Amino acid sequence: MGTVLVQLALFLAILTIIALVLGEYMAKVFQGEKTLFSFILRPIEKLLYKLFSIDEDQEMGWKTYTFSLVLLSIIGIIVLFVLQEFQHLLPLNPQGFGAVRWDTALNVAISFVTNTNWQSYVPESTLSYLTQMLGLTVQNFISAAVGIAVVIAFLRAFTKKETNTIGNFWVDLTRSIIYVLLPLSILYSLVFVSQGMIQNLNPYVKVKTLQGQEQIIAQGSVASQSAITTIGTNGGGYFNANFSHPYENPTPLTDYMHIFGLLIVSAALPFTFGVLLKNRRQGWALFAAMAILYLIGLAIALWSEFHGNPFLSKLGIEHGLNMEGKEVRFGILNSVLFGQSTTVTSCGAVNAMHDSFMPLTGLVCMFNMMVGEVIFGGVGSGLVGMILYAILTMFLVGLMIGRTPEIFGKKLEPYEMIMAVIALVLPSIVQLIFGAVASTHGFGLSSLNNSGPHGLSEIIYAFASGAGNNGSAFAGLNANTPFYNLTIAFAMLIGRFATIIPSLAIAGALIKKRFVPDEAKFPTASPLFVVMLVSVVIIVGALTFFPVMVLGPILEKLLMATGGLF
Repeated sequence: MGTVLVQLALFLAILTIIALVLGEYMAKVFQGEKTLFSFILRPIEKLLYKLFSIDEDQEMGWKTYTFSLVLLSIIGIIVLFVLQEFQHLLPLNPQGFGAVRWDTALNVAISFVTNTNWQSYVPESTLSYLTQMLGLTVQNFISAAVGIAVVIAFLRAFTKKETNTIGNFWVDLTRSIIYVLLPLSILYSLVFVSQGMIQNLNPYVKVKTLQGQEQIIAQGSVASQSAITTIGTNGGGYFNANFSHPYENPTPLTDYMHIFGLLIVSAALPFTFGVLLKNRRQGWALFAAMAILYLIGLAIALWSEFHGNPFLSKLGIEHGLNMEGKEVRFGILNSVLFGQSTTVTSCGAVNAMHDSFMPLTGLVCMFNMMVGEVIFGGVGSGLVGMILYAILTMFLVGLMIGRTPEIFGKKLEPYEMIMAVIALVLPSIVQLIFGAVASTHGFGLSSLNNSGPHGLSEIIYAFASGAGNNGSAFAGLNANTPFYNLTIAFAMLIGRFATIIPSLAIAGALIKKRFVPDEAKFPTASPLFVVMLVSVVIIVGALTFFPVMVLGPILEKLLMATGGLF
C-alpha cells in the first residue's frame, strides 16, 4: 500500500505542475500575448484568418458566438455522416469496407462532433482509413477546440464588464487548435511512435496463430489519432479494445502518458481562469475542488478493487482480487487510475473493461459522469460545469445570509440561475428517462448480456456516458441497435448543447454587468467555498441519482456478499 500511495502522490504532483505551467501558457494564448512558440505559430494563425476572411479584432455577442458554434457542429455531423455512407466509393479503403448502417453512422457523427466518441461498433472492421483520419481525427480536434473556445468565452463574462461581446468564436477555435491541441498532439505522437505504436496506411496483415488459424491484424494511423484522443478528451479508440490494445498502448510509459494527456488541459484551465481574473488564488480554489472530488472517487474505487470479490476469496484467490477484464501489463492500480481519470473527464478511453470493475468502482465511474463531467471534465466543458455548480453554490450562500448572490465579481439574478439549472438538470432528466424506457421494454432489455442489478447498471451507464459526453461503456450491453443508437445520440446532443447554450447565455448576461465592490463579495477563493462547492456537487448528484444507484451497483454489492453473481 505504501508503494501505491507514493506512486499516486508522485502522479498528482506531476499533474499539478504540468497543469500550472500549461494554464499560464493558455492564458497568454487567449489574451493574444506573445508566447514561446509565437514566432512559428503566429504567421500560421494570421494566414488562416486571411484564407477564411476572419477579422480577429471583431468580437461577437453571445448569440452570434452560439450560432457560429452550432452551425459548425451541424456541418460536422452532416459531413461525417456522408463520409461514412460513401466510404466504399472513396480512396484509402484497402479492406473494402462498405457503407456504415445509417443509424450507426448517425450515432458516430453526433458522437464525434459532441466530443463523446461513443463507439457501438468495431472501428477496425467498420471504418476506412479515410473515414478514421478525415472524419474522426478532424472532429477530435474540432470538438475539443469548441469546448476550449466555449470556456474562454464563458470566462470573459467574469473578466470584462459593461460590454456586449464575449469574443470571436473563430479566433478562439483557431488558437485552441494551433497553440494548444496540435503542438501537444505532435509531441505525443512522436513519443508514441518511439514506444512502438504503429502509424501507417498499410493493408491489414494476415498471420498464422500458434494453433494454425488465420488471424487478421489491423493497421492504420494509430499514433496520431491516439494522441488527440487523449489530449482532447475524446476517447474514441482506433481499435475496439481501445487502450488495452498493444498497438494503442504498448508500454507503461504510454499508459501514463494517456492518463496525463486526458487530464492536463482540463486541469490547467482553472489556472488559466485565475490568470485571466487576475486572482490566481481563485484558480487554485477551483482546481482544489476538482482534485478533492477526484481523490474521493479514486479512494473509493481503489478500496473496492483491492478488497475484491468475497466469492473469489472462497475459491482461494488472495484477497479476492478480480483481474478479469483488466490488462495484466498494468494491473489493478493503473486500471483504476485510468478508469477514474477517463470518467472524471469526458474522455471515455479505457485500458480495462469497466463492465468487470467491482460494483462500487462502477458506481464511482457512473457518478463522475452523472454530475455532468465537472471533476476536471472535458477540455473546457468541465470548468464550465464546475462554475455552473459554483453559481448554484453562491445562490445558496445568498439565501443563507439574506443577500443578493454574486460570484467572481458579478451579481447573479434569476435569469442566470434559470440557465444554470437548465444546464445542470436537463442532461440528468434525459438519461433517467431513457434509462427507464430501456430497462422496461424488450427493445432495451434484448441487448443485455447480464441480468439483475448489473444489467440495470449497464443500461444506466450507457445513457450517463452519452449525456455526459464521455463515451466509455459497460461493454456487456450491445448498443449497436437502432433504439440505442438513436436515443444515445439524442442524449449526446442534449449533454453537449444543453450545457453550452445556457452557459453562453449566462456569459452574455454577466458581461454586461459592472463589477461588485470587493467588500460585498463572499470569499470564493477560500477553503470554505471549496468545501461548499464540493458538497453541492456531491449532494446534487446523490439526490438526483440515489434511487437508481441503489437498484444498480449498491444492490449488486450487497448481493455479492451472499455469493450472488450476474
